[in-house]
Amino acid sequence: MGVFKKTVEVWGSISLIKRIVIGLAVGIALALAWPNIAAIELLGTLFRTALASCAPILVFFIVISALANAKTTGGMKTVVILYVISMLLAAIVSIAASYLFPIELTLAEATTDQAAPQDVGEVLNSVILSAVANPIEALINGNYLGILAWAVLIGIALRSASETSKDVFNAISEAVTTIVRWIIACAPFGVMGLVYTTLSDNGPEIFFEYGRLILVLVGCMLVIALITNPLICLIAFRKNPFPLVLRCLKDSGITAFLTRSSAANIPVNMVLAEKLGLDPNTYSVSIPLGATVNMAGATVTISVMTMAAAHTLGIPVDIPSALILCVLAAVSACGASGVAGGSLLLIPLACSLFGIPNEVAMQVVAIGFIIGVVQDSCETALNSSSDVLFTATTDYRARMKRGIPFNPGKDDELVVLSDPTTLARLSTDPTNAEAETGAEAGAGAETEPATR
Repeated sequence: MGVFKKTVEVWGSISLIKRIVIGLAVGIALALAWPNIAAIELLGTLFRTALASCAPILVFFIVISALANAKTTGGMKTVVILYVISMLLAAIVSIAASYLFPIELTLAEATTDQAAPQDVGEVLNSVILSAVANPIEALINGNYLGILAWAVLIGIALRSASETSKDVFNAISEAVTTIVRWIIACAPFGVMGLVYTTLSDNGPEIFFEYGRLILVLVGCMLVIALITNPLICLIAFRKNPFPLVLRCLKDSGITAFLTRSSAANIPVNMVLAEKLGLDPNTYSVSIPLGATVNMAGATVTISVMTMAAAHTLGIPVDIPSALILCVLAAVSACGASGVAGGSLLLIPLACSLFGIPNEVAMQVVAIGFIIGVVQDSCETALNSSSDVLFTATTDYRARMKRGIPFNPGKDDELVVLSDPTTLARLSTDPTNAEAETGAEAGAGAETEPATR
């Protein structure tokens, strides 16, 4: 018993991503040596079934809790707008990449006679009918549009309820999230069973398919991180955004990549915001908020995986339907739970837009867990680094409007934008004015660096 307890403790001390890598390696080795062993395949089936069982109730309660407890803050308007723009652009980039590089997945139940929507009118008709379905039936049947619609309505209705009532739904949401964490903790064994089954049935060439999928996912995330996000920053504060972008990726993205948790990376982002001299009245709210709703990486995952499922089943996706998917993917991403791989559980919600059965969608989710060692780490790095990136962008934009000098991505003195005395000092400080004028004129004379 002592040896077993010690083994469990050592296993638990290893990070989840390392355990998943171990499970992946063991599954590949077993499939190549002894394929088609039912007991090992059962591990993957149990894991996928457990995820399918908890996903509907997870989406239902986290959306209710988020809407019921959402706080409205006037100063957060710019940050929220930047979050939304980033996620919508992420969805557009992902769907464009899926058109350019279509991927078909190997699914056990993939059939080409799946009923495909003929036009956007049929899609909208399906969306409306699914949204007004009986909520109990929606939960039982995995009707995610119905689940989302009822969760939104209940969440809005609860905004005027007492704090005690809100706390009940918040506690249920936390309880369901905890159960999901328990299931995710079994991911090494589930991934071992899934990759074992996939490799036994399809042979080693299946990894070329997964490799292409990873390239599309990571490629989209790189485009968001290095092209669209800097473009948003450039438009917002009209200075070279790359020092800030690279600083956020270095100080925040790397740790988020390793932890695979936006929530766990909140303290790292807080420290970075403090070093950048950002207004604590803004970042103390925007960074925790971003860890919950700013999910550009999750938007990429949901969009690409949904499009891959549609291509696999031969479902044509026209431009209007793709635009609807952009909005739905961005909205769905906001509900990604704060656990590793949480965005994958929202893929069935987007798949339901095209009438893709929940059983097929959950196979796509299972593939997501197999490639999650790379996909989820990159996704979290993009999500978390964007939180502090857009918080800083909002702060710099406010300084620009007030005539306060700033250096994107550089350590700076604390500036409280709500303090009139500080604003008056910084906007009228002749030292700052001279430094700015000297920089613009390109004067060769040496000047004392302005301190703020």
